[in-house]
Amino acid sequence: MALKAVPVLEIPTLDQVPELPSVALPSPRRASPPSFTVIGHRGRGMNSLSSAAVRENSILSFNEAARFPITFVEFDVQVTGDGVPVIFHDVFILTSDIGGCVSERRVSDLSVEEFLSYGSQKQPGRTEKPLLRRAADGTVFEWVVKADDSLCTLDEAFQSVDPRLGFNIELKFDDDRFYQESDLAKTITIILRSVSASAGGRPVIFSTFHPDAARIVRMLQGDYPVFFLTDGGIEIYGDPRRNSLEEAVKLCAKNGLEGIVSEVRAVLRSPAAVAGIKEAELRLLTYGDLNNKAEVVYLQRMMGIDGVIVDRVQEIGEAVSGLVGTTTGGGEGEGRAAGAIFSEGKLSFLGKLIAELVRQ
Repeated sequence: MALKAVPVLEIPTLDQVPELPSVALPSPRRASPPSFTVIGHRGRGMNSLSSAAVRENSILSFNEAARFPITFVEFDVQVTGDGVPVIFHDVFILTSDIGGCVSERRVSDLSVEEFLSYGSQKQPGRTEKPLLRRAADGTVFEWVVKADDSLCTLDEAFQSVDPRLGFNIELKFDDDRFYQESDLAKTITIILRSVSASAGGRPVIFSTFHPDAARIVRMLQGDYPVFFLTDGGIEIYGDPRRNSLEEAVKLCAKNGLEGIVSEVRAVLRSPAAVAGIKEAELRLLTYGDLNNKAEVVYLQRMMGIDGVIVDRVQEIGEAVSGLVGTTTGGGEGEGRAAGAIFSEGKLSFLGKLIAELVRQ
C-alpha cells in the first residue's frame, strides 16, 4: 500500500515520503533552506506551582498558543476505560470530597464521562470535581490556574483548535507499569482511529517515551512521523533503550522512526551526538526547562537541531521568528543577526552553561 505524504510544517524533509514496500520511512536529504520549529509544551506552557496562567492541555491553552509564531503544540494522550482518547498529562487524576479527603484514580480506568467531570465544566450548573495535583515530592496541592478551561478529548481538540497548528501527540504510558504488547497495540489503535477520522490536513507527529509503543505505532501506520522521546541518560531506567542518545538512535534505525526528542541537557552535554543523529538521517527535537532561554534555543539552532518544545511560547516563538526574519539563510547574514540579537554577555553565558552541564 502506498504511504501517504504528510506535510509536517517546519520540520525539514518530513513533508515528502516515497512509496516503499515497508513501513520504514527514511528522511531523504534535500537541498532546502534550514528551518527551525517551536512547539508549545502542553499548549501555552505546562502548569507548575509557580506558573499557571492557562490550564495546560486544554483547548484554551492550544488556541492561546496559536496566537504566537509557533507551528505545533505538544500534548499527552491517554485512553479511558471505555475507549476514548483524552488529553491529560498525569497518569493519575486527583480530587477531594467536601470533607477534604483526597482520592486518586488512574485516568485509563475512568469512563470518558467520569474524566470530563473533573475541573471546570462546559455545561452551566453541572457540579465539578475539584482538580488537585501531586508534586514531585509527593505534596498534594490545589490545581489553580488564572484562565481555566475544561478537560477535553482528542476529537474535541481536532475540532476546536486553530487548524494552522500541527499536533505533536505524545502517547502517554505509565513508567511504573508493565504493558503487554497487545495492550499497547489496542491503545494505539484507538488513538490512530481518532487521528485518521479527524486530522484532515492538519500536520501530526507522534512521540512516546515507551520504546515498544514507538515501534508499534510505526508498525501500525505509515502516514505520520514517529519520534522517540528520551531523557538521554539524565535519568536512568530499567529499559536500557531509554538511557542514552546512542540507544535512541539504534531504536529509531531498527524500527524506521523519523527522529528523536531529547532532554536538552543530554544534547548539550554531548554535542557530538548531534552529528551522529544527523548521519543516521534522523530529525532531532529537544524539550526541557533550558529551552525557555532564548540563548540556549539559538545555540541549538546553530548546532543543527530541528526544533524545541517550550513553555514560554510567546517569548521563544518571537525570538526565533526574529532570528529567521533577520537572516538570509546562513553565512554572514546569520552571523550579523546573532550579533544584533544576542549581546557578548549572553553569548558568553552559553559557553559557561555548556561547561557547567558537562561537569554535572
